[in-house]
Amino acid sequence: MNTSQPAKSTLIVAWVVVILASTLPRVILQEIFKQTVTPEMQAVMSLSVIIVALLATLIWKSLRGLRPLLALFVVLIVSQWLVYNRIDQLPIFQAWLTDPSFNVYMLAEQLLNLLVTLTIIAALFLIKKKRSAFYLQVGDTAAPVAPIRWLGVGPGMSWKKFGLWATFFISLGTLAFLVIAGRPPLDIALRALPFLPAILFAAALNAFNEEVTYKASFLSVLESPVGPQQALYMVAAFFGIGHFYGVPYGVMGVLLATFLGWLLARSMQETRGLFWAWFIHFWQDVWIFSFLAIGSIIPGGG
Repeated sequence: MNTSQPAKSTLIVAWVVVILASTLPRVILQEIFKQTVTPEMQAVMSLSVIIVALLATLIWKSLRGLRPLLALFVVLIVSQWLVYNRIDQLPIFQAWLTDPSFNVYMLAEQLLNLLVTLTIIAALFLIKKKRSAFYLQVGDTAAPVAPIRWLGVGPGMSWKKFGLWATFFISLGTLAFLVIAGRPPLDIALRALPFLPAILFAAALNAFNEEVTYKASFLSVLESPVGPQQALYMVAAFFGIGHFYGVPYGVMGVLLATFLGWLLARSMQETRGLFWAWFIHFWQDVWIFSFLAIGSIIPGGG
């Protein structure tokens, strides 16, 4: 990992690319200007940013370190467009995706997400050569945590202890948010128990998909050109912005996802692996998917 000071031009261009290739332009156009942004428009806007940046790397030598990042963005944008706008239109996927049962439609969604993730992994093998270079390993689960004073984390704490505490408190916050927002009747919640195997499987797969596709991948290609700290911030920002239309949604969803993105990407850097990022993310998804399963039981999905 390169710890030397990155060039200012590299930092600026990297931030511009990460922000403009995210869903932020879509959010601004839809929420402020009330313009509908189709998946095709989103793909064209993002690819336009990448093409301009690639051309800039031909002119300025200092920007050439960003080429792996730009290549990864191209793979992500193209694979997402193909999977979510072509493959998902196949009759078999349409039958699954329109099925009202959580067991069916959620697993179909996760299968589509996995196709994107596998494409990203293939691209990362071409770029980074070995899986440890993009965190596709368990890592040292007991590695020391660098002090985080504002979270009360001092010297000497390990990820084995901090990871469990982080999982508990973040899960508690996620559950509280969902309960306040949803308040599902007890009888409906009990009727969702048969969905538990599908909930756990979908949560495990979704956590893996998102940690690899949106964090480990970009962290691995950003650390060298912009440095470890800036790479963390960029990954967190990209992940957070992508949750404006997620669960939780809106500005609060962006803030929570940005914090979670920063913390989980940091766990990858410090343990050199996916385990704690996946584990913490998994438990958040267990609660989120539990409420989605409950919602699928209520007439009308409400």
